[in-house]
Amino acid sequence: MQKWNFQKLELKDAYLIDPFFSEDIRGGFLKDYSQEVFAQNGINHDLKEVFYTISKKGVIRAMHFQSVKQQAKLVRCVKGAVYDVIIDLRKSSPTFMQWKGFYLTEENKKELLVPEGFGHGYLVIEDSIVSYKCAEKFYGEYDGGIRFDDPDMGIEWPYDLIGSKANLIVSDKDKTLPSLKEFLNNYEAFLKE
Repeated sequence: MQKWNFQKLELKDAYLIDPFFSEDIRGGFLKDYSQEVFAQNGINHDLKEVFYTISKKGVIRAMHFQSVKQQAKLVRCVKGAVYDVIIDLRKSSPTFMQWKGFYLTEENKKELLVPEGFGHGYLVIEDSIVSYKCAEKFYGEYDGGIRFDDPDMGIEWPYDLIGSKANLIVSDKDKTLPSLKEFLNNYEAFLKE
């Protein structure tokens, strides 16, 4: 049996979490969210919406965020494997513009708490299903992001796990996202509710 484990990350307010998991001859039981357990660990994460993305190996999802009514997200790869990246976009944070990457896989069952004000994206290294448990609902009109390959962010994506960068699958929307500099020039709009 694996009990809950909350690992506070160097990026302010972000956590890597091992959920409760128990196995027996029938299979397994996994609990990846409990409002009570999260509150006992100092995390107030009220669920408003749960959704899943289904992605092919090689898909990269850029550093997305919601510019208004920002979403804290609890992210877990329920099938396959992804390299998940978060970046702190909160100017007042001591970890502003710092990023971290994590392997979230079906096998390791780890989940990532992405705070409000962070950009979030991932590279799919095996065909995958990713679960999002959001503390705010999705508003398409506020959907924003920064290009995944912007050199000013300096994210080190493990392209070798999909063969090479040439094997990336990028949505048309993600191809047209602004650079980090463009985002920072319009930063005040990001903070408005």
